[in-house]
Amino acid sequence: MWAPDIYEGSPTPVTAFLSIAPKISISANMSRVSIVASYGGTLQQIFFFCSIASMILGALAAMAQTKVKRPLAHSSIGHVGYICTGFSCGTIEGIQSLLIGIFIYASMTIDAFAIVPALRQTRVKYIADLGALAKTNPISAMTFSITMFSYAGIPPLAGFCSKFYLFFAALGCGAYFLAPVGVVISVIGRWAAGRLP
Repeated sequence: MWAPDIYEGSPTPVTAFLSIAPKISISANMSRVSIVASYGGTLQQIFFFCSIASMILGALAAMAQTKVKRPLAHSSIGHVGYICTGFSCGTIEGIQSLLIGIFIYASMTIDAFAIVPALRQTRVKYIADLGALAKTNPISAMTFSITMFSYAGIPPLAGFCSKFYLFFAALGCGAYFLAPVGVVISVIGRWAAGRLP
């Protein structure tokens, strides 16, 4: 619950680092564990429930935010759920989809946090202030919109491909409950991320 406050109060480069680095390191370490020694059904169930809980928390909490950086924090929480989806499979396909998802998430996050300082220079702090950005800085507005649509998982952008691979891997390993729940939560999360563009 502290993540939105940290995202809002920290300098943007620190926020970007805190958004990307822990997910990459946790994913790398868990991938090594899953490749070297397969984990049992109990750990898969833990990842399964953590995945659902994180996706729900991230999507629903982002809906109530009014500042620009805070929905990015809740999106980060939700993306941990998508990462756990890959781990809950316990298969090579799950790990492959996870690595693709991490790469795409890191790219989107770097892009989003590269644009946030430009928004701060134009006095954009709240989501309501983004309406005038297309008139004052159309290139930043277009780039930020495409990034947020990718975060939301709108086809044919990279965020959609990431979620598609993760949910397809979940279906492939027999997680028939996780994939539809993830799709529904992703649709709910589209509203929150779709408000920014």
